[in-house]
Amino acid sequence: MKNHIVLLWLMGVAALGFSQTITIKDKKTNLPLEMVSIVSNAPRVATFTNHKGQADITEFEGSALIEIRLIGYKTIQKSYAELKTTAFEITMEDAGLSLDEVVVSATRWSQNKNEVPAKITSISAKDVALQNPQTAADLLGTSGEVFIQKSQAGGGSPMIRGFSTNRLLITVDGVRMNTAIFRGGNLQNVISIDPFAIENTEVLFGPGSVIYGSDAIGGVMSFHTLKPQFSTTDEPLVTGSAATRYSSANSEQTGHFDVNVGWKKWAMTSSITHSNFGDTRMGTKGPNEFLKKFVVERIDSVDVVKENPDPLVQNPTGYEQTSFMQKIRFKPNKKWDFNYSFMYSTTSQYARYDRLTRTRNGLPRSAEWNYGPQEWAMNNLSITHSADKGFYDQVTLRLAHQYFEESRIDRNFNSKTQRTRLDEVNAFSANLDFEKNITEKSKLLYGGELIYNDVNSFGTDKNITTNVVEKAASRYPQSSWESYAAYVTFQTQLTEKIVFQAGGRYNLFKLDAEFDTTLFSLPFTTANVDNDAITGSLGFVFQPTKTWNISINGSTGFRSPNVDDVGKIFDSEVGSVVTPNPDLDAEYVYNAELSISKVFGEVVKLTATGYYTRLEDALVRRNFQFNGQDSIVFQGELSQVQAIQNAAFVEIIGFHVGFEVKLPSGFGLISRFNFQDGDEELDDGSTSPSRHAAPAFGTSHLTFKTKHLLLDFYAQYSAGVDFENLAEEEKGKPELYAIDENGNPYSPSWLTLNFKANYQLNENFSISGGIENLTDQRYRTYSSGITAPGRNFILSLRAKF
Repeated sequence: MKNHIVLLWLMGVAALGFSQTITIKDKKTNLPLEMVSIVSNAPRVATFTNHKGQADITEFEGSALIEIRLIGYKTIQKSYAELKTTAFEITMEDAGLSLDEVVVSATRWSQNKNEVPAKITSISAKDVALQNPQTAADLLGTSGEVFIQKSQAGGGSPMIRGFSTNRLLITVDGVRMNTAIFRGGNLQNVISIDPFAIENTEVLFGPGSVIYGSDAIGGVMSFHTLKPQFSTTDEPLVTGSAATRYSSANSEQTGHFDVNVGWKKWAMTSSITHSNFGDTRMGTKGPNEFLKKFVVERIDSVDVVKENPDPLVQNPTGYEQTSFMQKIRFKPNKKWDFNYSFMYSTTSQYARYDRLTRTRNGLPRSAEWNYGPQEWAMNNLSITHSADKGFYDQVTLRLAHQYFEESRIDRNFNSKTQRTRLDEVNAFSANLDFEKNITEKSKLLYGGELIYNDVNSFGTDKNITTNVVEKAASRYPQSSWESYAAYVTFQTQLTEKIVFQAGGRYNLFKLDAEFDTTLFSLPFTTANVDNDAITGSLGFVFQPTKTWNISINGSTGFRSPNVDDVGKIFDSEVGSVVTPNPDLDAEYVYNAELSISKVFGEVVKLTATGYYTRLEDALVRRNFQFNGQDSIVFQGELSQVQAIQNAAFVEIIGFHVGFEVKLPSGFGLISRFNFQDGDEELDDGSTSPSRHAAPAFGTSHLTFKTKHLLLDFYAQYSAGVDFENLAEEEKGKPELYAIDENGNPYSPSWLTLNFKANYQLNENFSISGGIENLTDQRYRTYSSGITAPGRNFILSLRAKF
């Protein structure tokens, strides 16, 4: 009897400890494939392969259909029993070209891209490794479908479908990054995200307010960071990578290290990156207006203008940045998955370069104009539960806290007063997202969201001669911004070829601001906004064959007034000053689009999307009165009083087109082209070109791929904008543009030729690099205040273990 008991105990231990590991490799190279998606609907379970191409699929036992997907490879569909006959070792082969891809940004849940009526573009870690972007803004630009504006080297403000800044939404691991002080002027918050820590990036084009709420008007940029990986055996899984990179145009020196330690139920991932960027050197061939001809130095308590010893060097533009991430994951069983992450990013102080190029009466307007260190920290806890029955199949709770700190430090030329404005935001959010398969062909996605932003703003003026510091007007009032929402999306397969999706969202938003009137008089001491918004979407996807996809989509979105709209205090532009306005409502956007994709014989892929977007009750800057006056003296200058108002409409019409061609012997062609044209209503009822509608732009690539080598020779290009087609607001910023034969500012067209390469030395080591701007063009992307880098040599080494 004792022997039987021992035998039964040993069998029980063996059963409890048993796990089934699948190994997936590239059929051609026999190298392991990381981040392969493995999904089953019955049972409802999903996982990804680790660095070794392995995943634990014990929970998939009994599944009749398991889908195995990776971008660029043919999808494999097998039952658990069929995988067992292969000894759980399979290879994936090049897909040629297809329409098959998994995305998550449309609903926060994994979906086949063919089931989503909205346009979505993905940027993989493999793409990032080849292109070597210095910042997350540069990463978005590599897509060829997102336009990037820059006011300084430490910046990058995306433009999508004629919208920018606080009309676009940024998310990191499902948490919104936008805060109550995201402004209408250009933003650089996206650079806080570390490109080395990103696993995949998706860009959803058009309104995304049904899922993401306020600000998701022109699009959603969704970043997914490295996910802790479990061990598939009894031994700990230890993997990681180290990378170093040098770029010549700004003497970039970057180092990165990440490590993953995984057990069967616990896993941890750590990542750290540090970058040192020097002053950016521009190209030699282009408009002389872009040259940096002078610098300001303070000598014997006097600001002195000196000739820049090298006008091609944009001094000052250098800065440093450090990013850190720590994640912990616990999965006690197949039903529960706990993920905690901490992210932190900080920069050194860096110059607002475009403000240092402005002049007045032949002299610089500013002796110094810097952003203080930009800090961002996020704590994010997500808990996912899978159920066999009930009102959901899967539910995810996300609880997050973010801390933002940014500051502005400036001083007019030969002024003794150095102004500092410091802003802090504590952003709290809670999201509860449910997924329920109603039938085999229909699913319901629903949830709720709570957001609370606490804004603290401080101002000081320092006499640089006496070092006396005095309290000054802050940039914003002490404020809070709240949002409460519920949403639902229904998706069903009407026929084998038609998918229908519809969704709606109800959103309450509230803002409370308290103004400090000890330093100046205001006609009010508080501002309050308490309102709601309803948005929706409706779309169809028609797929007559696996090589055809036609979708039509209609959607609405909104942006609720935030603290920057309602309460900005005396934020100056050239010749104008912005004052608070408490009487604001949400702006609404209406969008319709049609997309068509077609694959010919797995060697040619064509895509096209056309859209029309109209923004109503747009929150725009307009002339205003302050205490009955339309002009006041501010910082020593008579300035036109302005305020944000619901006072305009914006219309955008545009299209995206692209094609991919697989040529013989490993060659390929890829091209993306984007056109958008926008008009914005002015004070007098007439219209002006919309400021954030970028000129036509795109990329074209000639690629070559072998077993270990990837080469990419490509062109990036943009149309110009002549003076007559510049937005009225842009015509008053001559320091940003070249000057035409009539003495008027305009944005020249440009084209750069570039070359990138990545060579896989073996399973663990790779070397990448290239040359950007081969012909050393001197150019600025539209609306930018800094000139793009000239010829730039890049070398990067990466090791995996």
